[in-house]
Amino acid sequence: MKAFRLDDLEAERAANEGAYLQFLRERNMSVGLYALDAGEHDPQNPHGQDEVYVVVSGRASITVGLETTQVARGSIVYVPAGVPHKFHHISEDLRVLVVFSPPEA
Repeated sequence: MKAFRLDDLEAERAANEGAYLQFLRERNMSVGLYALDAGEHDPQNPHGQDEVYVVVSGRASITVGLETTQVARGSIVYVPAGVPHKFHHISEDLRVLVVFSPPEA
């Protein structure tokens, strides 16, 4: 078993001064913590893997392809591989668990 605490992951991510911290990598998936502060720009490009976002805190909009929705704590969004997507209008610091399958390259 591998177990993690969000507070510890957030502290590690912040200490490394990056928006993304991959904390689990297995044969069929990887998981990371993605952080964008209020008003920040999301620099992501489409990924070669399917991904699932689980919003653990914050508020924003996300556009996936041509669709846009509001997200907040408890929101879950699936993004197919290769589809353009971005968080925007980030009104509260956003913290998101990201599950990639297969693992992020």
